[in-house]
Amino acid sequence: MIDCECDIVEYLVVKVVAVDMVSVKGYPEVLVGQQLQLTDPTLTCQLQSDLLRVWTEPVEETMSSLHVRCAFLYPLLVACFTASSIWHINVLKSLCSSISGWHDFAFFRVWYSIMDVQENWPEIEKAAKEKRRELVLQGAVIDEKISSNGGLCSTIYSLKLLNYLEVIQCPSLTEIHGDIKNLTTLTSLIVCRNKLSSIPKTIGHLKSLKVLDISVNNLNALPDEITQLSELNTLNVSCNNIESLPDGLCHCTKLSIINISKNGITRFPDDFYRLDLLSTVIASENYIEDLSGNVHMLSALKVLDLSNNKLSDIPYELSDCSKLKEINFKGNKLKDKRLEKMVNGCQTKSILDYLRAGGRGKGKGSKQADGDGDKADGGRNAEKTQTKKQRKQKKKNEEDEDEVDKLNRLVVKVLHISDNPGAFTVKVANELKDVRPYLVCCVVRGMNFRSGNALKRFLAAQTKLHDDLCGKRTTATIATHDMQLLKGPLMYDARLPPILKIVPLGRKEMTAVELMRQLQLEAEDQRKQRKRQNVSGLHKYLQLLDRKELYPCLVDAEDHVISFPPITNSERTKIRKTTKELFLEVTSSTSLQICKDVMDALIVKMAELNKFTLEHREEAGSEGESDVPPDPASDGTTSGELIIQQVRTVDPDGNLKVVYPSKTDLSTDVGNLNVIW
Repeated sequence: MIDCECDIVEYLVVKVVAVDMVSVKGYPEVLVGQQLQLTDPTLTCQLQSDLLRVWTEPVEETMSSLHVRCAFLYPLLVACFTASSIWHINVLKSLCSSISGWHDFAFFRVWYSIMDVQENWPEIEKAAKEKRRELVLQGAVIDEKISSNGGLCSTIYSLKLLNYLEVIQCPSLTEIHGDIKNLTTLTSLIVCRNKLSSIPKTIGHLKSLKVLDISVNNLNALPDEITQLSELNTLNVSCNNIESLPDGLCHCTKLSIINISKNGITRFPDDFYRLDLLSTVIASENYIEDLSGNVHMLSALKVLDLSNNKLSDIPYELSDCSKLKEINFKGNKLKDKRLEKMVNGCQTKSILDYLRAGGRGKGKGSKQADGDGDKADGGRNAEKTQTKKQRKQKKKNEEDEDEVDKLNRLVVKVLHISDNPGAFTVKVANELKDVRPYLVCCVVRGMNFRSGNALKRFLAAQTKLHDDLCGKRTTATIATHDMQLLKGPLMYDARLPPILKIVPLGRKEMTAVELMRQLQLEAEDQRKQRKRQNVSGLHKYLQLLDRKELYPCLVDAEDHVISFPPITNSERTKIRKTTKELFLEVTSSTSLQICKDVMDALIVKMAELNKFTLEHREEAGSEGESDVPPDPASDGTTSGELIIQQVRTVDPDGNLKVVYPSKTDLSTDVGNLNVIW
């Protein structure tokens, strides 16, 4: 009796090959009853039936042995193809490959290639086995599998625990199967840089989806079912051939960021302006001819990019978007030539002031279509009138402010670069353009970490910002340093992983390659030992640098790497309870405005924490740092006031890239924040 699976495979192969050479009359009864030990009753019955037929049916002399073998294998193929057992598939593959000339038959060629591709998707098998929540597929190897398989392996749609699915840089991927609807726990779907020609309507079933990136494909339209994604926060459909957005986007009530750049879109849907949480609109390089006055309804709007479109006017109502910080209308031929000049100069504040002053029926902003030179004077007069009103209102507000309000204020004083000749400057390397190009920095004095749990509260607040506003470090990363331990000037550089060396927080010095490998091993151990689906700490950020040829890093004057975003800081500049002066950095691969928004939020939070520490007067050293000396309180910051020193970032030639904070920064919704310039 044969009871070993590998022996069964060998036995079947031998008997099939010998079918036309051996007299087997009466043999099948023995085989059927004793030799075949398969676990699937249905499959066993089918195999027994086929074996019996092949062994007993006469073989015509005109039929070659190959045809006889294939006549036997055809029903066997059908039976095994419908079986779920990988072992059954392996049995059949062994049978096929044992027959000389099998590849001459199209049926076997197609089946064998399909089985081979399905069996060799270790990424999917591993994700299923370990019940992972994330899966990333990209590159030439995956593209070849997609090409051979005619699409993604169908088993990917059975990974119902997935939260994050990324399939990118696969030119052979032209469609997503409708079975994507099965992945109901997906929160992020990234299928960019492929050749997708359509998105299935079943995408509307992904009710938990928050991030959808289908950029850089061959899409001509979006399915209306996208409007059913009520949890959607970020939508990126840039670099396609889309001519219109679906009506009903207002049902995506949580939509905050939309990128529709480099398409053929001519207008925004009427209900587009009802997206109350929409903060970023990137719609450059389209054919948009009109921006409705209803734009003022986008109360959360911070960034608006409509460069290189077909606009002829900018509605004055845009100035009513109180949170708007960054606008770009370059490349549009505006009727108002003065406004066009301002637009091309990127003077955001001036543009909004111009629209606000002239957009109330007195100047150019409200009737740009007339183009009369006289109205320009009206605009200037209106601007002066408005300025006077603002001054009067400001004075009145100051007079009405009582002492209680003053006590509750969070005071932040900004020191201009010109007031500090020794101010830090950070030089940004050109190589960072395709790695992590955006950076803002500043210096903060006046934080009190000595008292009680002040330092612990600050680190917890930083972690919360990373998880929330920074999107778990996917959009931006914060790094903090003890200013007294820095040696300037600083260089924001991009280096090869084997060359980049750092002393990570709590670790010894190592290269970036060694650190990433160590973190990956630790992540695997976490999954196995704790039986958790998601890893913690630094390990959950490893995928952010996958397949990057260069790694970003901040380097001091002695060539010490003090920051390796988005992974870790250096132990060399670690902040402690004795830290009095901090150097803050925020980096991003997304946009400069995100860096500024995160830095704004961090400084406001620091002001709040400092005020809390001052009011509660906890004992110093209560966190166990007994070596912390008494605070001499000689820095004049006992009031809780924070002092922010501007820091410039420049290109390799010394040209200014950005200075933070500028007059347009720190204009938050925190009513009790008082910024002194």
